[in-house]
Amino acid sequence: MLARTLESHGIVTTSISLVREHTEKINPPRALFVPFPFGHAFGRAGDVALQHRVLRATLDLLHESVGPVLRDFPDDAESGDEPPAPIQASAVSPAPPASTAAGTEAREMLAQHADWLAQSNGRTAFGLSGVPAERVGDLAEFLQRFADGVEGLRGPRPEVPLPAFVRWAADDVKALYFEAYMAGHPGAGGEAIARWFWGTTAIGAVLRRVKQRLDTSDDPRWKAAAFGVAR
Repeated sequence: MLARTLESHGIVTTSISLVREHTEKINPPRALFVPFPFGHAFGRAGDVALQHRVLRATLDLLHESVGPVLRDFPDDAESGDEPPAPIQASAVSPAPPASTAAGTEAREMLAQHADWLAQSNGRTAFGLSGVPAERVGDLAEFLQRFADGVEGLRGPRPEVPLPAFVRWAADDVKALYFEAYMAGHPGAGGEAIARWFWGTTAIGAVLRRVKQRLDTSDDPRWKAAAFGVAR
């Protein structure tokens, strides 16, 4: 949508697609589909030659005056050995019933997250919801109530539509947990983090139920929010 808006003002755009079927539905003016996993839009880290080929192929689409245009980056240009995409919740066995409430668990993660902030000079992915990290327990309890089917629920920011805030809250909680885990396990990869989060934490179990409630709604806005909560 942003690309079409820019084009309407005379600014030519091009983009990279990691999910071809989504791009086919959206129909941006110009897009290059690349056969790489999420987080590797330009190919393998450190492969400068490959990254330059991807960039050149993307910029070459600017010569196309009529769109939408969707081109494929040649598969034979990629020699393989890409790291696998992070596993999703659906690939991890659910955690057993938690003995600790999600809100309590989230508050206990704050000390580990403080270690992350110290190690990263304050860099964090937390903040999408607009709620301070110190209130992550409140976000977890809000998500718990939503998962429990509480009607008429309002988030800490009532001006934001409920499904949007649910998604933002879920993203923030996951960001804080992931960063806290990495602080204590510096060598952990994406799979280890995902298996810990979705397979052992109380909030991981809550987010599975949040996703289910969103996905079973007849409201397309709720269904759209479900996709990124847990897959």
